[in-house]
Amino acid sequence: MAGAKNHPYHLVNPSPWPLVASISALLMFGGFVMWLHDHAAGTYLGIAGLIGVLFTMFSWWADVIKEAHQGEHTPVVQLHLRYGMILFIASEVMFFLAWFWAYFDAALFPSGAESVGGTWPPAGMHVLDPFTWPLFNTMVLLCSGTTVTWAHHSLITGDRKGLINGLWLTVLLGLLFTCVQAYEYAHAPFGFRDNIYTSTFFMATGFHGFHVIVGTIFLIVCLVRAYKGHFTPQQHFGFEAAAWYWHFVDVVWLFLFLCIYVWGGWGAEYH
Repeated sequence: MAGAKNHPYHLVNPSPWPLVASISALLMFGGFVMWLHDHAAGTYLGIAGLIGVLFTMFSWWADVIKEAHQGEHTPVVQLHLRYGMILFIASEVMFFLAWFWAYFDAALFPSGAESVGGTWPPAGMHVLDPFTWPLFNTMVLLCSGTTVTWAHHSLITGDRKGLINGLWLTVLLGLLFTCVQAYEYAHAPFGFRDNIYTSTFFMATGFHGFHVIVGTIFLIVCLVRAYKGHFTPQQHFGFEAAAWYWHFVDVVWLFLFLCIYVWGGWGAEYH
């Protein structure tokens, strides 16, 4: 009885994943830096580190799922997991704020940047028409926010079919968004290195596209877990975290569309 658990917290077992993740991240970043400096070994180190990071993510989260099924995720633990997800999303907000800051700094004070000719967008540039593919992608993401909310509501009410159908639609809409953005990039009238406008454009929208891919993978995992019956109305933090992340991606895109595509391209010639 001395070792009996008399508290609602989860004391995790010793795990190798924090150490493995740290070593893998070091190899991946170190390999990337070596690759930038044209070291032959950089590519292999970077790939090895990436494989290690992906393996750690899979194994670590598999352990978390196993702990949930063992009853370790009490209401108190679930609350703290939600706090952790909120803090993670807050850090992502700060990440995107950096790109918005760079964009607005160059756009509002173009006179200090001789390379853009004192105007924004830079003189003579053709920019993407915001009311073609960007507007279509906006509608796609807004619809995906609706479908993931439908899936969430279905889960809470015990409608397993609605949960699966909502997740399927959300995943397909996420894939559609990525395909449209890839097409847009392939036909853009400018390149990444042309000037400050193009660099900030690709960095902001590109990182958002990366987050859409991550969110889509997140939802695919939730879809597989839904088929396996992992989620219940009382315990479904994994899905809830994915839904929060997806809504965050939606909101960021709305700001990107309005600030970068519409306002940022105002007055320039459309491609």
